[in-house]
Amino acid sequence: MNNQTAWWKKSVVYQIYPKSFYDSDGDGFGDLNGIREKLSYLEKLGVDVIWLNPIYESPQVDNGYDISNYKKIEPQLGTMEDFDMLLKEAHEKGIRIILDLVVNHTSDKHPWFTEAKKGKENLYHDYYIWKDTIPNNWGSSFGGPAWEYVETAQYYLHLFAKEQPDLNWENPKVRKEVQEILRFWLEKGIDGFRMDVITLISKDPAYPDGPVIQNKAYGSYYAGCASGPHVHEYLQEMNREVLSKYDIMTVGEAPHTSADEAAPYTASDRHELNMVFHFDHMHLDYDENGKYAKNRVKLTDLKEVMTKWQDTMHECDGWNSLYWSNHDQARAVSRFGNESEPYRVKSAKMLGTILHMMQGTPYIYEGEELGMTNAHFESIDEYKDVEALDIFRDFTERKGFSEKDTLELLGLKSRDNARTPMQWDNTVNAGFTEGTPWIGVNKNCKEINVEQCLADQDSIFYYYQKLIQLRHEMPIITDGVYELLDKENESVYAYLRKGEKETLLVVGNFTDKTINYHIEEKVQAKKSRLLISNYNAAETFERDLSLEPYGACVYLLEAEK
Repeated sequence: MNNQTAWWKKSVVYQIYPKSFYDSDGDGFGDLNGIREKLSYLEKLGVDVIWLNPIYESPQVDNGYDISNYKKIEPQLGTMEDFDMLLKEAHEKGIRIILDLVVNHTSDKHPWFTEAKKGKENLYHDYYIWKDTIPNNWGSSFGGPAWEYVETAQYYLHLFAKEQPDLNWENPKVRKEVQEILRFWLEKGIDGFRMDVITLISKDPAYPDGPVIQNKAYGSYYAGCASGPHVHEYLQEMNREVLSKYDIMTVGEAPHTSADEAAPYTASDRHELNMVFHFDHMHLDYDENGKYAKNRVKLTDLKEVMTKWQDTMHECDGWNSLYWSNHDQARAVSRFGNESEPYRVKSAKMLGTILHMMQGTPYIYEGEELGMTNAHFESIDEYKDVEALDIFRDFTERKGFSEKDTLELLGLKSRDNARTPMQWDNTVNAGFTEGTPWIGVNKNCKEINVEQCLADQDSIFYYYQKLIQLRHEMPIITDGVYELLDKENESVYAYLRKGEKETLLVVGNFTDKTINYHIEEKVQAKKSRLLISNYNAAETFERDLSLEPYGACVYLLEAEK
């Protein structure tokens, strides 16, 4: 198909964390039938695509990212019949579905691994990565070494939990197995994949030691795994053998991948992926202990990162994925905006404006359209995430942090902040379940919920609805060239999207102060009109804008003849 008109370029994706979205049967876990029941809500919002976090059979050590059977549905979430109905009903509403593909590793309960650990002679042994002795200093993402001993079969590599052994992609049989998994789901009619840590699948055969960063106990594995020697070859093979035969979208999770390194993954003439999720803007508030820090993102740094990705993807004929948060990150309004009243609603709308007017495919994480905030749990007993529990142990036992300070850091950055149940109404458990929720509901659910947002025409929900509508209606949002304005400004993010005959001017105030902002002289307009604003902005373009706290506005400018 013509890449210039690919449907995913005009689409907006809504990410659903299934076990936290809506529980249809009262067991405390969200499920596929719960998603079915809420399809009309998503249709009303206007999204084009749903991305589901893993729905496959799993022991749930890492919330479904440890898969024991790629062709069965996790029983907590429902049955294959439930999934088939969800897919059918979503398609009837014009909503596509993409699934999470997790093939850097499996669960240690997967039949391949239960066979592999029986010994070197086993047919499945070479499906995983084994060494007679520990070859390097790599640490797992969830604490401890990245190598685990099995008495019958040496040490195996696990970049994540020890229950998540890494697959050996050098083995062509593994790659054939993955292709078969892809075909199984694509033949069902799904519309693509988000590929978990896909840039880590090819390891450096030298298995070099990694640098010890962020005061961790072990070395980083990224130097030996990120964009390894055969990763492009493997993805091109996957595309050639399977992906190219279907009208789908693909987005690869690409940790520790710069814009320049990402270009080969997304460039249209290389036939690998449509886009990648980068983390450059997610690392801007790190400190010497990494992610768990109190820093706020500096706006000039954010502008530099976003601009680099906009420019690089445009130059290589690649494509951007645009996001503020997901299941692994803090809530967007808590991290990049201001979760305090009276600024929460306005800052959430401002963040939506700045992101959705860029070139790329925007991803809305469930609850973002309500302005859901971090949970700020008060006890470690409330946390469920394997990473949070490891961080609490590491910071309090090894690094000497107090429990109070560690809980404060978890309240800012724990992945559980994004995983608290969707807030549907102000009844018990926010209307998520009639049972006991698997993780606690945010205490502010009586004030922040779907029912409240749908009843308020000035809510974040309706603002996001309009942002999505503008993307569908205005080709310039898909095609216009991005140009940053006023890059040294520490308070205002302003940029253009330039077309042949018209230009978009996008402006957002990242502070809680009113700012009188002067648009530079090179921005000219014969005619203009306001497309969207989260405050009472002027109806036509004015060179001097009065930006309210967290104020944002978008003007369509018709060029001078």
